[in-house]
Amino acid sequence: MLRTVLSVSLGLAVSMGAYASDVMTPEKLWQVKRVSALGLNQDKTHVIYKVTTPSVESNDFNSKVYQVPLKGGESQLLEAYQGLLIDRSISPDGSKKLFHEKVKLENVLASDRYKELGQANAYVFDDLNYRHWDTWKDGSFKHVFYQDLKSEEKVDIMKGMAFDSPTSPFGGAADYTWGPKGENIYYVSKKFTGTEYVKSTNTDIYRYNLASKKTTNITQSNLGYDKYPAFSPKGHLAWLQMDEPGNEADKNDIIVKVKNREFNLTAHWDGTVNSFKWSNDGKHIYFVAPTDGTIQLFQVSVNTKTKAKPKIKQLTNGQFDVNSIVAVLDNQLVVTRNSMNAAREIYRLDLKSKKLVALTKENNAFYASLDLPNVEKRMVKTKDGQDMLTWVIYPPNFDKSKKYPTLLYLQGGPQSALSQFYSFRWNFQVMASQGYIVVAPNRRGMPGHGVKWNEDISQDWGGKVMQDYLNAIDDVAKESYVDTSRIGAIGASYGGYSAFYLAGNHDGRFKTFIAHCGIFDLRSMYGTTEELFFVNNELGGAYWEENAATKKSYGQFNPISYVDKWDAPMFVIHGGKDYRVPLEQGIAAFQAAKLRGLQSRFLYFPEENHWVLTPQNGIVWQREFFKWLDETL
Repeated sequence: MLRTVLSVSLGLAVSMGAYASDVMTPEKLWQVKRVSALGLNQDKTHVIYKVTTPSVESNDFNSKVYQVPLKGGESQLLEAYQGLLIDRSISPDGSKKLFHEKVKLENVLASDRYKELGQANAYVFDDLNYRHWDTWKDGSFKHVFYQDLKSEEKVDIMKGMAFDSPTSPFGGAADYTWGPKGENIYYVSKKFTGTEYVKSTNTDIYRYNLASKKTTNITQSNLGYDKYPAFSPKGHLAWLQMDEPGNEADKNDIIVKVKNREFNLTAHWDGTVNSFKWSNDGKHIYFVAPTDGTIQLFQVSVNTKTKAKPKIKQLTNGQFDVNSIVAVLDNQLVVTRNSMNAAREIYRLDLKSKKLVALTKENNAFYASLDLPNVEKRMVKTKDGQDMLTWVIYPPNFDKSKKYPTLLYLQGGPQSALSQFYSFRWNFQVMASQGYIVVAPNRRGMPGHGVKWNEDISQDWGGKVMQDYLNAIDDVAKESYVDTSRIGAIGASYGGYSAFYLAGNHDGRFKTFIAHCGIFDLRSMYGTTEELFFVNNELGGAYWEENAATKKSYGQFNPISYVDKWDAPMFVIHGGKDYRVPLEQGIAAFQAAKLRGLQSRFLYFPEENHWVLTPQNGIVWQREFFKWLDETL
């Protein structure tokens, strides 16, 4: 039955007519191959990478592994590849291997507490941190191990510790590494429990000595995030650090430790770092960071013998994102890159010419068969006189003499970069290809436009940023090709909050709204979300605390305060396993809209979290999204 439903075309019509065969559609989006780099081979002559293709029929993903020459050329399918890759988990002397696995330490499940009640289905908690992201805690913790490759003996270097490493929910192998000589293991952990855990961002880097079995906290003085430890060829340790406790969106700096001295390489730079890798000679660190509505590659010098500010140089520039650094060689880097019109591929960057050359071209033929949207940068003046970069995405074969329905895209985060990203849900290529102009402003709160611009949203969610949104859509709406009677506002997470807020504060600008996993009531959000450091920092504290910030956050800036002014159709989407913005936020908003007598709809995904990850649910999301716009815009 489900396959039959999914195979039926909805025939959704917008200003440019029904889906055409030569433009991107929701179904075609789920044919796009997803490229991920695994690393270099042992000889450093080839890049090994994985291509993942969604299977709508089986509601799953199929993956194959290939290698491509660094100098360029045809890719080769690999049947087995594990032994070909450079393995960073092996100790410097080749005798041991690092890995992580779960260890059961606490009796949380009823069946663990009462062995004779094996069919019982209950959890017992005495403190907070009872669930995280999309998973309820079951008493297990991720621990770092090393294994002797000869004896196969395994050693839990965190034995008995009720803490995680890698960190939850997204930490991985980048959270632990061997020391230069293999005598130490360095790992990242947030060693707090319960209420203290959910209120803190204080992850630290720990050093475990294999001989003494002693663990030392080497970042104890810093009370914010410390993560991604990595050693240079000279044996110098670097990591990323945020110094403000409780602020997950604080400026991320690169710290280098030489003997007992620490050097902040990026303190003087007005930006924030995403990730980094050392150069082969240890004289530079390469890093990626948001800038000017994109994510680009940078280089910072490492000279700890002078007091001069380290020189920072931007190595790439263009209307694309450099997402990650895969590998560093003497005169070239391997990176991944994408744009709003092209999914991620692997590139080689020549450090002398600064030229980027595509090594993989998995989707080139697919995109060549489509008419693609045009993406343009537009500068908009905000109400307070700031210059705000705004991406405007136009439909394929755009004709200025026609009028188009227009969507104001409301970014989540709230401090995430609105760059040249390629999403498999909020995909501007698909939206524009169905005949919509998309307006995507880099409003206050986004990195890449200076630290202050990034910080200005905290404790001001309904303030200047909302005016930024309105300034952006009003500026573009002056154009003759915008149908001002058909403008919608759409977004997820903080973007969903923005949709709910603007629904009561838009002065008739918007004809329809879509909110995915949006925050509707900041009081109940505070009472049910799992990372309290986030709401404490962003809203100014708990709703029962009396201060200027909380009065604004839970009153003036609370979307629920303006439901009586809602006057346009509202489409609410939510995942049942979203514990960051819990399900009740979406239910309450839908119920309010329905009781207000508004045209409204609720799309519920019981098994999805804050995102939509499975192929068939992804297509359902896209189809219902455009069906709603077709009906209401």
